[in-house]
Amino acid sequence: MANIRHNLTINASVKQVYDAITMEDGLKGWWTSQTSAKPEEGSINHFKFGDEYFNKMKISKLNSPSEVYWECVDGDKEWIGTNLSFELEEKEGITFLKFSHLNWAEESEFFGFCNHHWGRFLDSLKALCETGEGQPFTK
Repeated sequence: MANIRHNLTINASVKQVYDAITMEDGLKGWWTSQTSAKPEEGSINHFKFGDEYFNKMKISKLNSPSEVYWECVDGDKEWIGTNLSFELEEKEGITFLKFSHLNWAEESEFFGFCNHHWGRFLDSLKALCETGEGQPFTK
C-alpha cells in the first residue's frame, strides 16, 4: 500500500480550519468550486473537477473540531477505497494539520500527480483560512 502525507501549519483557529474542511462553502473555497457537501457522518460529498473528473467521498467520521475522515466511494478507480484524514490541533492560535490519503494500491504515475496536487490544494486551504481567499479548481 502507498500513502500520501502532508503536514502544515495554518495561522487560524482550529474551528476555522475544521469548517473549511467540512462545510460546503469552505470546500468550494479551497478544493473545487464544484462541490456538493453536507457536514454529516454517513453523507456522500461530491467533488467535480470539470465535466469529466469527480470524486465522491463518504464522511466516515467527524470529531469537531479535531478530526475529519473520508472514504472515497466513487470516482477515479485508483481513489476508490482509499481513506483520507484531516487531523487538527491548535496551539496558541495556530492550527497544525496532519493530512493523509491512505491505502493506494501502488505508487503509480497518477499517485505522484495526486501527491503534488494535494500539496497545492492544502496550500490553498492555508491561504483561504489565513487570507480569506484560496485557489480552488474552477471550470
